[in-house]
This record gives sequence, C-alpha cells and structure tokens, in this order.
Amino acid sequence: MTTDDARRDRVIAECLAKRGSAEDYPFGDGVAVFKVAGRMFALVSLGDAPGSVSLKCDPDLADELRARHAAITPGYHLNKRHWNTVVLDGSVPDDELLELIDQSYDLVVARLPKARRAELPN
Repeated sequence: MTTDDARRDRVIAECLAKRGSAEDYPFGDGVAVFKVAGRMFALVSLGDAPGSVSLKCDPDLADELRARHAAITPGYHLNKRHWNTVVLDGSVPDDELLELIDQSYDLVVARLPKARRAELPN
C-alpha cells in the first residue's frame, strides 16, 4: 500500500471481506463501522488523510502495541482498555495492520454465542 487513501481503502476491503461482516454508519457519514452479528470490530474514519482505524484488542497486547508504535493510541471514544486507534500513516507495517484487523474480528466472533457463530456465512 502506498498512499494514505489506498491504505484506508485496503483496510475497508479487509473488514468487508470478513465472514458475516456488515458496514454501517451509526455515527454519521464520517465513520464506517464494521460489525459481525451486530457487534463492532472496526471503525474507520473517512475524513482527511491519513485517517485511522479503531480495532478491538487484547488489553495486554494493546499496551504493548501502544509502547511500540507512536501511531497506535488508546481507542478514540471507546473503552481504552480494549480498543486501539491506529493512524493510517504507514508507520505501522501493512502486514501488522492486517493482522490487527484479523485479531479484532476474531475477538468479537469468539465472544458471540455458539449459535450465532454457527449462523455466520462461509
């Protein structure tokens, strides 16, 4: 990914590619919210570049990521223990960013009731 807009587009595409993912705009046109079974796993700001994505994260890993990357901060307007906001300025390697999206999705799916997980499309 080369530009901030391309990075944001890739993040959005990755979120939409998740099983059962749905895009929603409950907070207005400036933030795309991605949910699985009605539960948020990513929020992508759609304003000026570079933009950001907020992702659910294991609390211990969240602290480690914040210490390692200046572009990762406690979740903006979210539970700061369980959410990180990542500025999409390219300073977090793309493969690590994509892994963080996977982890956020997996954390949310793991907390779904077994019956809801079974209903997710393949």
